[in-house]
Amino acid sequence: MKELQTDVVVIGAGTAGLSAYRNAKQHTNNVLMIEAGPYGTTCARVGCMPSKLLIAAAEAAHAIAAAPAFGVHSSKPRIDGKQVMARVRSERDRFTGFVVEAIDELPADDKINGYAKFLDANRIQIDDHTIITAKRFVIATGSRPAYPGVFNNFGDRLIINDDVFNWQDLPESVAVFGPGVIGLEIGQALHRLGVKVKLFGVGGAIGPITDPVVKDYANTVFAEEFYVDTDSNVSDMQQVGDKAQLSYVDKNGNKQSEQFDYVLAATGRVPNTDKLGLENTGIELDERGVPIADKHTMQCGDSNIFIAGDASNMMPLLHEASDQGTIAGQNAGRFPDVRNGLRRAAIAAVFSDPQIAMVGETYKQITARFGECGCFEIGEVSFENQGRSRVMLKNKGHMRLYAEQGTGLFLGAEFIGPQAEHIAHLLAWAVQNKMTVPQMLDMPFYHPVIEEGLRTALRDLNAKLKFGPDIINQCMECGPGN
Repeated sequence: MKELQTDVVVIGAGTAGLSAYRNAKQHTNNVLMIEAGPYGTTCARVGCMPSKLLIAAAEAAHAIAAAPAFGVHSSKPRIDGKQVMARVRSERDRFTGFVVEAIDELPADDKINGYAKFLDANRIQIDDHTIITAKRFVIATGSRPAYPGVFNNFGDRLIINDDVFNWQDLPESVAVFGPGVIGLEIGQALHRLGVKVKLFGVGGAIGPITDPVVKDYANTVFAEEFYVDTDSNVSDMQQVGDKAQLSYVDKNGNKQSEQFDYVLAATGRVPNTDKLGLENTGIELDERGVPIADKHTMQCGDSNIFIAGDASNMMPLLHEASDQGTIAGQNAGRFPDVRNGLRRAAIAAVFSDPQIAMVGETYKQITARFGECGCFEIGEVSFENQGRSRVMLKNKGHMRLYAEQGTGLFLGAEFIGPQAEHIAHLLAWAVQNKMTVPQMLDMPFYHPVIEEGLRTALRDLNAKLKFGPDIINQCMECGPGN
Protein backbone atom coordinates (compact mmCIF):
# COMPACT_ATOMS: atom_id res chain seq x y z
CA MET A 1 0.00 0.00 0.00
CA LYS A 2 1.50 3.30 -1.12
CA GLU A 3 1.32 6.19 1.37
CA LEU A 4 1.29 9.90 0.49
CA GLN A 5 1.02 13.15 2.38
CA THR A 6 -0.32 16.45 1.07
CA ASP A 7 -2.05 19.67 2.09
CA VAL A 8 -5.30 19.39 0.10
CA VAL A 9 -7.12 16.52 -1.56
CA VAL A 10 -9.92 17.21 -4.05
CA ILE A 11 -12.16 14.19 -4.61
CA GLY A 12 -13.71 14.45 -8.06
CA ALA A 13 -12.53 16.05 -11.32
CA GLY A 14 -15.76 17.52 -12.64
CA THR A 15 -16.69 21.19 -12.85
CA ALA A 16 -16.61 21.72 -9.07
CA GLY A 17 -13.50 19.60 -8.56
CA LEU A 18 -11.46 21.34 -11.25
CA SER A 19 -12.46 24.73 -9.88
CA ALA A 20 -11.56 23.65 -6.35
CA TYR A 21 -8.20 22.25 -7.48
CA ARG A 22 -7.19 25.42 -9.33
CA ASN A 23 -8.22 27.68 -6.46
CA ALA A 24 -6.54 25.58 -3.78
CA LYS A 25 -3.37 25.74 -5.90
CA GLN A 26 -3.32 29.51 -5.40
CA HIS A 27 -2.47 28.88 -1.74
CA THR A 28 -0.40 25.70 -1.79
CA ASN A 29 1.33 23.57 -4.39
CA ASN A 30 0.53 20.40 -2.48
CA VAL A 31 -2.87 19.52 -3.96
CA LEU A 32 -3.96 16.09 -5.18
CA MET A 33 -7.04 15.37 -7.29
CA ILE A 34 -8.77 11.97 -7.19
CA GLU A 35 -11.05 10.73 -9.97
CA ALA A 36 -12.64 7.29 -10.30
CA GLY A 37 -14.51 7.68 -13.59
CA PRO A 38 -13.78 9.08 -17.04
CA TYR A 39 -12.52 12.64 -17.24
CA GLY A 40 -14.96 15.19 -18.58
CA THR A 41 -17.67 17.00 -16.66
CA THR A 42 -21.28 15.86 -16.32
CA CYS A 43 -22.30 18.96 -18.28
CA ALA A 44 -20.06 18.14 -21.24
CA ARG A 45 -20.54 14.36 -21.31
CA VAL A 46 -24.19 13.71 -20.43
CA GLY A 47 -25.81 16.98 -19.37
CA CYS A 48 -26.02 20.56 -20.60
CA MET A 49 -24.20 20.30 -23.91
CA PRO A 50 -25.44 17.04 -25.50
CA SER A 51 -29.01 17.80 -24.44
CA LYS A 52 -28.80 21.22 -26.13
CA LEU A 53 -27.45 19.55 -29.27
CA LEU A 54 -30.51 17.29 -29.34
CA ILE A 55 -32.78 20.28 -28.66
CA ALA A 56 -31.15 22.28 -31.47
CA ALA A 57 -31.96 19.51 -33.94
CA ALA A 58 -35.52 19.37 -32.62
CA GLU A 59 -35.93 23.14 -32.99
CA ALA A 60 -34.77 22.95 -36.62
CA ALA A 61 -37.38 20.28 -37.36
CA HIS A 62 -40.09 22.18 -35.49
CA ALA A 63 -39.35 25.42 -37.35
CA ILE A 64 -40.07 23.68 -40.65
CA ALA A 65 -43.25 22.13 -39.27
CA ALA A 66 -44.42 25.53 -37.98
CA ALA A 67 -43.61 27.46 -41.17
CA PRO A 68 -47.03 27.05 -42.87
CA ALA A 69 -48.59 29.24 -40.15
CA PHE A 70 -46.54 32.11 -41.63
CA GLY A 71 -47.67 31.27 -45.16
CA VAL A 72 -44.35 29.55 -45.86
CA HIS A 73 -44.88 26.07 -47.29
CA SER A 74 -42.42 23.29 -47.88
CA SER A 75 -42.46 19.54 -48.01
CA LYS A 76 -42.58 17.60 -44.75
CA PRO A 77 -39.08 17.43 -43.23
CA ARG A 78 -37.28 14.09 -43.39
CA ILE A 79 -35.49 13.45 -40.11
CA ASP A 80 -32.39 11.29 -40.45
CA GLY A 81 -32.02 9.86 -36.95
CA LYS A 82 -28.54 8.51 -37.61
CA GLN A 83 -27.32 11.90 -38.79
CA VAL A 84 -28.98 13.67 -35.85
CA MET A 85 -27.30 11.41 -33.32
CA ALA A 86 -23.96 11.45 -35.15
CA ARG A 87 -23.82 15.23 -34.72
CA VAL A 88 -24.88 14.98 -31.09
CA ARG A 89 -22.10 12.49 -30.35
CA SER A 90 -19.48 14.31 -32.41
CA GLU A 91 -20.07 17.72 -30.85
CA ARG A 92 -20.47 16.12 -27.41
CA ASP A 93 -17.05 14.51 -27.81
CA ARG A 94 -15.61 17.85 -28.91
CA PHE A 95 -16.87 19.63 -25.79
CA THR A 96 -15.68 16.77 -23.59
CA GLY A 97 -12.31 16.89 -25.34
CA PHE A 98 -11.75 20.45 -24.18
CA VAL A 99 -12.20 19.35 -20.57
CA VAL A 100 -9.94 16.34 -21.00
CA GLU A 101 -7.26 18.51 -22.60
CA ALA A 102 -7.40 20.88 -19.62
CA ILE A 103 -6.98 17.96 -17.23
CA ASP A 104 -4.14 16.51 -19.31
CA GLU A 105 -2.28 19.77 -18.83
CA LEU A 106 -2.30 19.35 -15.05
CA PRO A 107 0.82 17.82 -13.45
CA ALA A 108 0.66 14.03 -13.65
CA ASP A 109 1.78 13.71 -10.03
CA ASP A 110 -1.31 15.66 -8.92
CA LYS A 111 -3.77 13.15 -10.40
CA ILE A 112 -4.69 9.77 -8.91
CA ASN A 113 -7.26 7.36 -10.32
CA GLY A 114 -9.53 5.35 -8.09
CA TYR A 115 -12.37 5.44 -5.59
CA ALA A 116 -11.73 7.36 -2.39
CA LYS A 117 -12.99 6.37 1.05
CA PHE A 118 -12.37 8.25 4.29
CA LEU A 119 -10.61 6.30 7.01
CA ASP A 120 -10.88 9.28 9.34
CA ALA A 121 -11.01 13.08 9.02
CA ASN A 122 -7.41 13.22 7.77
CA ARG A 123 -6.95 10.01 5.77
CA ILE A 124 -8.49 8.50 2.68
CA GLN A 125 -7.80 5.21 0.97
CA ILE A 126 -7.82 4.96 -2.83
CA ASP A 127 -9.02 1.50 -3.88
CA ASP A 128 -6.45 -0.98 -2.55
CA HIS A 129 -3.34 0.88 -3.64
CA THR A 130 -2.90 4.23 -1.85
CA ILE A 131 -3.50 5.88 1.50
CA ILE A 132 -3.32 9.67 1.56
CA THR A 133 -2.96 11.78 4.68
CA ALA A 134 -4.09 15.35 4.09
CA LYS A 135 -4.78 18.47 6.11
CA ARG A 136 -7.91 19.47 4.17
CA PHE A 137 -10.36 17.86 1.75
CA VAL A 138 -12.84 19.03 -0.88
CA ILE A 139 -15.62 16.60 -1.76
CA ALA A 140 -16.71 17.17 -5.37
CA THR A 141 -17.99 13.73 -6.34
CA GLY A 142 -21.05 14.89 -8.30
CA SER A 143 -24.34 13.02 -8.55
CA ARG A 144 -25.92 10.13 -10.41
CA PRO A 145 -29.38 9.32 -11.78
CA ALA A 146 -31.80 7.70 -9.35
CA TYR A 147 -35.03 5.83 -9.98
CA PRO A 148 -37.42 3.49 -8.12
CA GLY A 149 -36.43 -0.17 -8.05
CA VAL A 150 -39.59 -1.24 -9.88
CA PHE A 151 -38.14 0.33 -13.02
CA ASN A 152 -35.67 -2.55 -13.20
CA ASN A 153 -38.61 -4.64 -14.42
CA PHE A 154 -37.97 -3.06 -17.82
CA GLY A 155 -34.60 -4.84 -18.06
CA ASP A 156 -32.37 -3.58 -20.86
CA ARG A 157 -35.22 -1.40 -22.16
CA LEU A 158 -34.58 0.95 -19.22
CA ILE A 159 -32.22 3.84 -19.93
CA ILE A 160 -31.02 7.02 -18.26
CA ASN A 161 -30.18 10.29 -19.98
CA ASP A 162 -26.50 9.25 -20.26
CA ASP A 163 -27.57 6.44 -22.62
CA VAL A 164 -29.57 8.71 -24.94
CA PHE A 165 -26.49 10.55 -26.12
CA ASN A 166 -24.78 7.33 -27.19
CA TRP A 167 -27.62 6.26 -29.48
CA GLN A 168 -26.65 5.51 -33.07
CA ASP A 169 -30.18 6.23 -34.30
CA LEU A 170 -33.48 7.55 -32.99
CA PRO A 171 -35.96 4.93 -31.75
CA GLU A 172 -39.62 4.85 -32.70
CA SER A 173 -41.03 5.28 -29.19
CA VAL A 174 -39.94 6.27 -25.68
CA ALA A 175 -41.83 6.50 -22.40
CA VAL A 176 -40.28 9.18 -20.20
CA PHE A 177 -40.74 9.07 -16.44
CA GLY A 178 -40.06 12.34 -14.65
CA PRO A 179 -41.24 15.72 -16.03
CA GLY A 180 -38.38 17.59 -14.41
CA VAL A 181 -35.69 19.48 -16.31
CA ILE A 182 -34.10 16.43 -17.95
CA GLY A 183 -37.32 14.59 -18.76
CA LEU A 184 -39.06 17.65 -20.15
CA GLU A 185 -36.15 18.78 -22.32
CA ILE A 186 -35.34 15.36 -23.76
CA GLY A 187 -38.97 14.26 -24.03
CA GLN A 188 -40.05 17.30 -26.04
CA ALA A 189 -36.94 17.17 -28.22
CA LEU A 190 -37.50 13.51 -29.11
CA HIS A 191 -41.16 14.22 -29.85
CA ARG A 192 -40.21 16.99 -32.29
CA LEU A 193 -37.73 14.63 -33.95
CA GLY A 194 -40.52 12.20 -34.76
CA VAL A 195 -40.27 9.82 -31.81
CA LYS A 196 -43.54 8.80 -30.17
CA VAL A 197 -43.14 10.12 -26.63
CA LYS A 198 -45.33 9.87 -23.56
CA LEU A 199 -44.22 11.74 -20.45
CA PHE A 200 -45.38 10.55 -17.03
CA GLY A 201 -45.03 12.12 -13.59
CA VAL A 202 -46.61 12.11 -10.15
CA GLY A 203 -48.01 14.91 -8.03
CA GLY A 204 -48.49 17.42 -10.85
CA ALA A 205 -44.99 18.92 -10.76
CA ILE A 206 -43.36 20.04 -14.00
CA GLY A 207 -39.83 21.34 -14.34
CA PRO A 208 -38.60 23.14 -11.20
CA ILE A 209 -41.70 25.38 -11.00
CA THR A 210 -43.16 26.06 -7.53
CA ASP A 211 -45.66 28.80 -8.44
CA PRO A 212 -49.08 27.10 -8.84
CA VAL A 213 -50.28 29.52 -11.54
CA VAL A 214 -47.17 29.07 -13.68
CA LYS A 215 -47.19 25.32 -13.05
CA ASP A 216 -50.79 24.94 -14.22
CA TYR A 217 -50.07 27.00 -17.33
CA ALA A 218 -46.98 24.91 -18.14
CA ASN A 219 -48.89 21.66 -17.74
CA THR A 220 -51.54 22.89 -20.16
CA VAL A 221 -49.10 24.19 -22.80
CA PHE A 222 -46.90 21.09 -22.97
CA ALA A 223 -49.88 18.72 -22.93
CA GLU A 224 -51.21 20.53 -26.00
CA GLU A 225 -48.11 19.48 -27.95
CA PHE A 226 -47.52 15.89 -26.84
CA TYR A 227 -48.73 13.43 -24.23
CA VAL A 228 -47.86 14.81 -20.80
CA ASP A 229 -49.48 13.55 -17.61
CA THR A 230 -47.72 14.92 -14.55
CA ASP A 231 -50.06 13.13 -12.15
CA SER A 232 -50.24 9.73 -13.78
CA ASN A 233 -51.32 6.28 -12.64
CA VAL A 234 -48.95 3.70 -14.14
CA SER A 235 -48.84 -0.04 -13.45
CA ASP A 236 -47.84 -3.42 -14.94
CA MET A 237 -44.29 -2.30 -15.73
CA GLN A 238 -42.35 -5.09 -17.45
CA GLN A 239 -40.18 -6.09 -20.37
CA VAL A 240 -41.90 -8.09 -23.10
CA GLY A 241 -39.45 -9.33 -25.73
CA ASP A 242 -37.49 -6.35 -26.93
CA LYS A 243 -40.11 -3.85 -25.74
CA ALA A 244 -40.98 -2.10 -22.49
CA GLN A 245 -44.65 -2.58 -21.64
CA LEU A 246 -46.71 -0.58 -19.16
CA SER A 247 -50.31 0.14 -18.34
CA TYR A 248 -51.66 3.54 -17.39
CA VAL A 249 -54.93 5.34 -16.85
CA ASP A 250 -55.27 8.10 -19.42
CA LYS A 251 -56.73 11.55 -18.78
CA ASN A 252 -60.19 10.32 -19.71
CA GLY A 253 -60.05 7.62 -17.05
CA ASN A 254 -59.50 4.77 -19.51
CA LYS A 255 -56.89 2.10 -18.82
CA GLN A 256 -54.34 1.75 -21.60
CA SER A 257 -51.58 -0.79 -22.21
CA GLU A 258 -48.72 0.22 -24.47
CA GLN A 259 -45.27 -0.87 -25.55
CA PHE A 260 -42.22 1.34 -26.09
CA ASP A 261 -38.73 0.81 -27.44
CA TYR A 262 -37.27 2.37 -24.29
CA VAL A 263 -38.23 3.77 -20.92
CA LEU A 264 -36.20 6.82 -19.94
CA ALA A 265 -35.89 7.21 -16.17
CA ALA A 266 -35.50 10.93 -15.48
CA THR A 267 -36.79 10.80 -11.93
CA GLY A 268 -33.99 12.72 -10.26
CA ARG A 269 -30.37 12.51 -9.17
CA VAL A 270 -28.68 11.72 -5.87
CA PRO A 271 -25.33 13.01 -4.58
CA ASN A 272 -22.41 10.60 -4.81
CA THR A 273 -21.61 10.74 -1.11
CA ASP A 274 -22.91 7.40 0.14
CA LYS A 275 -19.75 5.37 -0.49
CA LEU A 276 -17.16 7.85 0.78
CA GLY A 277 -17.04 6.56 4.35
CA LEU A 278 -18.19 9.93 5.65
CA GLU A 279 -19.36 8.29 8.86
CA ASN A 280 -15.66 7.96 9.73
CA THR A 281 -15.04 11.72 9.58
CA GLY A 282 -17.23 12.94 12.42
CA ILE A 283 -18.93 15.60 10.27
CA GLU A 284 -22.70 16.07 10.48
CA LEU A 285 -24.76 14.43 7.73
CA ASP A 286 -28.37 14.99 6.74
CA GLU A 287 -30.97 12.23 6.42
CA ARG A 288 -29.64 11.36 2.95
CA GLY A 289 -26.06 11.04 4.15
CA VAL A 290 -25.00 14.34 2.57
CA PRO A 291 -22.64 16.57 4.59
CA ILE A 292 -24.29 19.68 6.03
CA ALA A 293 -22.30 22.66 4.79
CA ASP A 294 -22.39 26.45 5.02
CA LYS A 295 -23.41 27.72 1.57
CA HIS A 296 -21.23 30.82 1.99
CA THR A 297 -18.01 28.95 2.85
CA MET A 298 -18.82 25.38 1.70
CA GLN A 299 -17.28 24.19 4.98
CA CYS A 300 -18.78 21.13 6.67
CA GLY A 301 -19.36 22.34 10.22
CA ASP A 302 -16.08 23.63 11.61
CA SER A 303 -14.11 20.75 10.12
CA ASN A 304 -11.26 20.57 7.61
CA ILE A 305 -13.65 19.15 5.01
CA PHE A 306 -15.39 21.20 2.33
CA ILE A 307 -17.92 20.20 -0.33
CA ALA A 308 -18.90 21.59 -3.74
CA GLY A 309 -21.04 20.93 -6.78
CA ASP A 310 -23.81 18.36 -7.12
CA ALA A 311 -22.40 16.45 -4.14
CA SER A 312 -23.52 19.34 -1.90
CA ASN A 313 -27.17 18.79 -2.93
CA MET A 314 -27.72 22.56 -2.94
CA MET A 315 -28.32 23.58 -6.57
CA PRO A 316 -27.19 21.11 -9.28
CA LEU A 317 -26.22 23.61 -12.00
CA LEU A 318 -22.88 24.10 -13.73
CA HIS A 319 -22.38 27.76 -12.75
CA GLU A 320 -23.26 26.89 -9.15
CA ALA A 321 -20.78 23.99 -9.17
CA SER A 322 -18.06 26.29 -10.47
CA ASP A 323 -18.79 28.96 -7.84
CA GLN A 324 -18.97 26.42 -5.04
CA GLY A 325 -15.72 24.85 -6.23
CA THR A 326 -14.04 28.26 -6.17
CA ILE A 327 -15.19 28.93 -2.62
CA ALA A 328 -14.34 25.45 -1.34
CA GLY A 329 -10.93 25.44 -3.05
CA GLN A 330 -9.99 28.88 -1.75
CA ASN A 331 -11.00 28.00 1.80
CA ALA A 332 -9.35 24.59 1.73
CA GLY A 333 -6.18 26.18 0.39
CA ARG A 334 -5.89 28.87 3.06
CA PHE A 335 -7.52 26.95 5.96
CA PRO A 336 -8.03 27.80 8.83
CA ASP A 337 -8.63 31.26 7.32
CA VAL A 338 -12.16 30.47 6.13
CA ARG A 339 -14.01 33.30 4.37
CA ASN A 340 -17.42 33.82 2.81
CA GLY A 341 -17.32 33.55 -0.96
CA LEU A 342 -19.35 35.30 -3.63
CA ARG A 343 -22.79 33.75 -3.90
CA ARG A 344 -24.64 35.07 -6.92
CA ALA A 345 -28.38 35.49 -7.31
CA ALA A 346 -30.12 32.21 -8.03
CA ILE A 347 -30.92 31.63 -11.70
CA ALA A 348 -32.18 28.51 -13.45
CA ALA A 349 -33.56 27.76 -16.90
CA VAL A 350 -35.22 24.86 -18.68
CA PHE A 351 -34.56 24.77 -22.44
CA SER A 352 -37.97 23.51 -23.39
CA ASP A 353 -40.24 25.42 -25.78
CA PRO A 354 -41.58 27.60 -24.31
CA GLN A 355 -38.67 27.95 -21.93
CA ILE A 356 -38.99 27.96 -18.15
CA ALA A 357 -36.94 30.21 -15.88
CA MET A 358 -36.66 30.94 -12.18
CA VAL A 359 -34.76 33.81 -10.58
CA GLY A 360 -34.05 34.82 -7.00
CA GLU A 361 -36.41 33.50 -4.37
CA THR A 362 -39.02 31.02 -5.57
CA TYR A 363 -42.73 31.30 -4.86
CA LYS A 364 -42.35 28.44 -2.37
CA GLN A 365 -39.51 30.15 -0.53
CA ILE A 366 -41.26 33.53 -0.43
CA THR A 367 -44.57 32.19 0.84
CA ALA A 368 -42.74 30.16 3.49
CA ARG A 369 -40.82 33.25 4.60
CA PHE A 370 -43.71 35.71 4.65
CA GLY A 371 -46.49 33.31 5.57
CA GLU A 372 -49.95 34.88 5.60
CA CYS A 373 -48.88 38.41 6.53
CA GLY A 374 -49.28 39.77 2.99
CA CYS A 375 -45.96 41.59 3.00
CA PHE A 376 -45.12 40.63 -0.57
CA GLU A 377 -46.96 41.22 -3.81
CA ILE A 378 -47.19 39.47 -7.19
CA GLY A 379 -47.22 41.06 -10.63
CA GLU A 380 -47.93 39.04 -13.73
CA VAL A 381 -48.34 39.05 -17.48
CA SER A 382 -49.48 36.65 -20.17
CA PHE A 383 -47.36 36.43 -23.31
CA GLU A 384 -50.28 35.22 -25.43
CA ASN A 385 -51.06 38.74 -26.65
CA GLN A 386 -47.61 40.26 -26.24
CA GLY A 387 -46.69 42.03 -29.47
CA ARG A 388 -43.31 40.61 -30.48
CA SER A 389 -44.24 37.16 -29.22
CA ARG A 390 -47.31 37.09 -31.50
CA VAL A 391 -45.24 38.34 -34.43
CA MET A 392 -42.97 35.30 -34.08
CA LEU A 393 -45.80 32.90 -33.19
CA LYS A 394 -44.03 32.30 -29.89
CA ASN A 395 -46.91 33.69 -27.86
CA LYS A 396 -47.15 31.02 -25.18
CA GLY A 397 -46.16 32.03 -21.69
CA HIS A 398 -46.99 33.42 -18.27
CA MET A 399 -44.76 35.40 -15.90
CA ARG A 400 -45.08 36.03 -12.17
CA LEU A 401 -42.83 38.54 -10.37
CA TYR A 402 -42.48 38.94 -6.59
CA ALA A 403 -41.59 42.03 -4.58
CA GLU A 404 -41.57 43.19 -0.98
CA GLN A 405 -44.25 45.54 0.32
CA GLY A 406 -43.03 48.78 1.81
CA THR A 407 -39.66 48.86 0.09
CA GLY A 408 -40.60 47.58 -3.38
CA LEU A 409 -37.51 45.33 -3.30
CA PHE A 410 -37.60 42.86 -6.19
CA LEU A 411 -37.39 39.33 -4.75
CA GLY A 412 -37.66 36.89 -7.62
CA ALA A 413 -39.67 35.43 -10.48
CA GLU A 414 -41.00 32.23 -11.98
CA PHE A 415 -42.12 32.18 -15.59
CA ILE A 416 -42.60 30.26 -18.78
CA GLY A 417 -42.32 31.94 -22.15
CA PRO A 418 -40.25 32.84 -25.21
CA GLN A 419 -36.55 33.61 -24.67
CA ALA A 420 -36.94 33.11 -20.94
CA GLU A 421 -33.23 32.30 -20.63
CA HIS A 422 -32.34 35.88 -21.63
CA ILE A 423 -34.99 37.65 -19.55
CA ALA A 424 -33.84 35.57 -16.58
CA HIS A 425 -30.40 37.15 -16.77
CA LEU A 426 -31.84 40.66 -16.59
CA LEU A 427 -33.88 39.70 -13.56
CA ALA A 428 -30.97 37.92 -11.86
CA TRP A 429 -28.87 41.06 -12.22
CA ALA A 430 -31.73 43.05 -10.65
CA VAL A 431 -31.91 40.63 -7.71
CA GLN A 432 -28.16 40.67 -7.16
CA ASN A 433 -28.08 44.47 -7.26
CA LYS A 434 -31.00 44.65 -4.82
CA MET A 435 -33.07 46.77 -7.17
CA THR A 436 -36.59 47.93 -6.41
CA VAL A 437 -39.45 47.59 -8.86
CA PRO A 438 -39.51 51.37 -9.57
CA GLN A 439 -35.77 51.26 -10.30
CA MET A 440 -36.32 48.38 -12.71
CA LEU A 441 -39.04 50.35 -14.49
CA ASP A 442 -36.55 53.19 -14.95
CA MET A 443 -34.41 50.91 -17.12
CA PRO A 444 -34.73 51.17 -20.93
CA PHE A 445 -37.07 48.89 -22.88
CA TYR A 446 -36.82 48.83 -26.67
CA HIS A 447 -39.77 48.33 -29.02
CA PRO A 448 -40.83 45.87 -30.28
CA VAL A 449 -39.17 43.22 -28.08
CA ILE A 450 -40.33 40.36 -25.87
CA GLU A 451 -38.89 42.19 -22.86
CA GLU A 452 -41.82 44.60 -23.10
CA GLY A 453 -43.82 41.78 -21.53
CA LEU A 454 -41.52 42.01 -18.53
CA ARG A 455 -42.23 45.73 -18.31
CA THR A 456 -45.97 45.01 -18.31
CA ALA A 457 -45.52 42.60 -15.40
CA LEU A 458 -43.38 45.14 -13.53
CA ARG A 459 -46.06 47.81 -14.03
CA ASP A 460 -48.70 45.43 -12.72
CA LEU A 461 -46.51 44.68 -9.70
CA ASN A 462 -45.71 48.32 -9.06
CA ALA A 463 -49.40 49.25 -9.08
CA LYS A 464 -50.07 46.73 -6.31
CA LEU A 465 -47.19 47.76 -4.06
CA LYS A 466 -47.52 50.11 -1.11
CA PHE A 467 -44.49 52.16 -0.10
CA GLY A 468 -43.35 53.98 3.00
CA PRO A 469 -42.12 53.53 6.57
CA ASP A 470 -45.56 52.64 7.95
CA ILE A 471 -45.81 49.61 5.64
CA ILE A 472 -42.19 48.65 6.37
CA ASN A 473 -42.80 48.79 10.14
CA GLN A 474 -46.02 46.84 9.76
CA CYS A 475 -44.23 44.09 7.83
CA MET A 476 -41.37 44.02 10.32
CA GLU A 477 -43.90 43.44 13.09
CA CYS A 478 -45.44 40.49 11.30
CA GLY A 479 -42.05 38.80 11.41
CA PRO A 480 -41.35 37.57 7.89
CA GLY A 481 -37.69 37.12 8.78
CA ASN A 482 -36.34 40.08 6.80
